[in-house]
Amino acid sequence: MMDEHQKGMLLECASKYPISKGVKISYGTAGFRADASILSSTVFRVGILAALRSLKTKSVIGLMITASHNQISDNGVKIADPSGGMLTQEWEPFADLLANAPDPQNLVKLISEFAKKENISFGGVYSAEVLLGRDTRPSGESLLEAARHGINSVVGAVATDMGILTTPQLHWMVRYRNKGKSSLESDYFTQLSNAFRCLMDYIPREMTTSEMDELIVDGANGVGGEKLEVVKKTLSSLVIQVRNSGREGEGVLNQGVGADFVQKEKIVSSGFGQIDVGKRCASLDGDADRFVYFHVLPGTNNKIELVDGDKILSLFALFIKQQLAILNKEDGNQVHLGIVQTAYANGASTDYLKKLGLEVALTPTGVKYLHEKACEYDIGIYFEANGHGTILFSASFLSWLENRNEELASSSEGLEQQLSVKRLLAVSELINQAVGDALSGVLLVEVILRHMGWSIQRWSELYQDLPSRQLKVKVMDRTAVITANAETEVVKPTGLQEAINCEVAKYTMGRSFVRPSGTEDVIRVYAEASTQEEADNLAKSVAQHVDRLLGFGSS
Repeated sequence: MMDEHQKGMLLECASKYPISKGVKISYGTAGFRADASILSSTVFRVGILAALRSLKTKSVIGLMITASHNQISDNGVKIADPSGGMLTQEWEPFADLLANAPDPQNLVKLISEFAKKENISFGGVYSAEVLLGRDTRPSGESLLEAARHGINSVVGAVATDMGILTTPQLHWMVRYRNKGKSSLESDYFTQLSNAFRCLMDYIPREMTTSEMDELIVDGANGVGGEKLEVVKKTLSSLVIQVRNSGREGEGVLNQGVGADFVQKEKIVSSGFGQIDVGKRCASLDGDADRFVYFHVLPGTNNKIELVDGDKILSLFALFIKQQLAILNKEDGNQVHLGIVQTAYANGASTDYLKKLGLEVALTPTGVKYLHEKACEYDIGIYFEANGHGTILFSASFLSWLENRNEELASSSEGLEQQLSVKRLLAVSELINQAVGDALSGVLLVEVILRHMGWSIQRWSELYQDLPSRQLKVKVMDRTAVITANAETEVVKPTGLQEAINCEVAKYTMGRSFVRPSGTEDVIRVYAEASTQEEADNLAKSVAQHVDRLLGFGSS
């Protein structure tokens, strides 16, 4: 129950953060995001939410202030749950109510009712603890203060400022802290560099003769570039040149730079050009939770060959599959490896993975669905085309690996197998299993390319992407569209799926689906086919059917 003292504290603190008039905000995969000037009340209230979540779970919770790849004038706030993953979906509706409560009295009433329903007790034996992080946006400092006030308005709650971080670093800290391990930023860097060095040591000898040229990284003028400079100093075997690192006067966060820009525009970031033709380049996004690779094509138009999240996933899957093949050959122990994608994954990537004999599962769009599905396997790998993804290892499989490692260490046989076990254990340490992490992801790509002896061009040639097109159709009510089978089929309105099927049948390698937007009254259309012209035409004809049935002319 909430006593009068607790109610009084909440009322007093909340009155200092009045809600912005006419603003309604909702919690999605990215948390709350908006123009930074209207966010202080929201961030204050998310501070309260984080403290409540900590009391409920009796664990440390994370609160990150970032708007990822959005423009610099925006900001946002999201919560990391005890596992280091995203806030549980069950709490999202409460987050919305909390953020939009019209005044302090309503806010306190909401909190009191929710605490009662969830059986959360205030001022008990367990005190809430929340780790705070922010990216390099100028608005971050004052918003962090608002979050701190929110946390401190809950009796006994403690807010610990971890400083300027990438989003994945904060998630990692929460995960390790709740495992009872040391979780400082220096521990994060140590773990990454140790695991990277181990994997470098386990590269087949015949692959270590040729020198890899330097990697050039676009840091999006954000926190990732800054942190990559730190990583760079710890790794002598990897030569990295960081551009757009966000140093004073170098450029604006996410403006003509970053993974989101490169992936969508398919042209070079600012600071890259013809001088870089053929070189291996990578681009991080604003808070370094996603990344893509590219190489610059010759010519004057700054076009690139993009190596997106689908190809990163394929590289990781190929490497893991090779290691498991060596283990299975000796052990006959079938490890359950699962690849998880959404319908937006390029059809050529899904075909490639299936031809490798891998199990591919589709989920609805959104990292939370991908992550949840990947947890079902011994090793689950998921990525979105935008470069957000990771590899998950089940606790039981990791303990099997540890035991196997000890058995093999005491025997003179199975050297090849021993190396595979060690490689898999090192991958589990290098990759951030809490969320997608551009820093750990780039390091894993670099070590696998060395292991394979591949250039970026060779990697890029794994398969040829099918041309695709995405369109948006404005509709009166997006909830009129109901989908099934991981959003690949329309259940309602009647007749729309049949119309899509008829259009798809006209094209070689045709595929198309529609889904309602999560944020606005639009229906998103995706189409792919064997040529760009066919993909464009397919998308257009499907969009016309959507408009006919649901658009403003349909009534």
